[in-house]
Amino acid sequence: MLIRRRLCGHALLATLLVGLGPDDPRDHAPITQRERLITAAEPPPAHRVDAPGIENLFRLGPGLYSGAQPEGRQGFESLKQLGVKTILSVDGAWPEVEQARRLGMRYVHLPVGYDGIAQDQVVRLVKTVRSLPGPLFIHCHHGKHRGPTAAALGVMAAEGWSRGQARTWLEQAGTDPKYKGLYATVDQFVTPSAEELQRVGHDDLPDHAQVPGLVASMVRIDLCWDRLTAAQKFGFRSPPGPPELDPVHEATLLAEQFREAARHEETTERGDEFTRLMTDTNRDAARLEAAIQGVQTTASPANKQEAETSLIRMRRHCAACHARFRD
Repeated sequence: MLIRRRLCGHALLATLLVGLGPDDPRDHAPITQRERLITAAEPPPAHRVDAPGIENLFRLGPGLYSGAQPEGRQGFESLKQLGVKTILSVDGAWPEVEQARRLGMRYVHLPVGYDGIAQDQVVRLVKTVRSLPGPLFIHCHHGKHRGPTAAALGVMAAEGWSRGQARTWLEQAGTDPKYKGLYATVDQFVTPSAEELQRVGHDDLPDHAQVPGLVASMVRIDLCWDRLTAAQKFGFRSPPGPPELDPVHEATLLAEQFREAARHEETTERGDEFTRLMTDTNRDAARLEAAIQGVQTTASPANKQEAETSLIRMRRHCAACHARFRD
């Protein structure tokens, strides 16, 4: 009798949890602390996958993967071997559509920011997950913040994950809690109605989306930054092994991107504080460029020290700018 009562109790709990599905009005309310504790107790079925050319790759379900931007042909070949039919990028960078198309995969480009995902973009994202051929791969640049958030919405809409499971997935993927807007997007997710999804046409799911000029500059800055961080570990000289990395070239590109960004019309439109931060970072980028050039031409420790100092100052400026204008 005791066993039977326990089984009935478990069955009732399961029924209550299943009842919080997409069509249940309670699913449209922000997640409560109690619900988070209950649902987070059961971790989401996300499993890390090792595949050449793709970092932070996870399988969230039979029809959905999340990870970083595919690197070169090898990354796209890995997706092909996984059976992926559709690639959804939420990054600002221009997708490699032709690379995917040659391997029989379709790209959809729906860029989002670090401050959260707007409702119209949420509807397009869910439409992509529900209507286009799968398996589907969702990515941002690093596969840690924006991509996992978009993937969380996808599995909530298509696989029935609860909000608590989705939050646990963000933590598993490494989504930084400082991006409160991304976590809020998951906590406040409302499954789009059939009418909303029906209004999304083919043109609303482009393979290339128009990205604002300043955002595009920041994407290129991010790429240069990653490469210079890798070179820093080797004293700002080229790391061994392919692909060959030229620190001087990357520093030049970085300085140029900041020079362009500091003069951009969108920079002045964001106000004096944003302009000042961009100007300060632009100045440090020029110093970093000169110091790394000096590292390549002389063995003076002063050049390496100046490069380290400039990079530290730039990190501080970037962190202050992100905290004020992006996070």
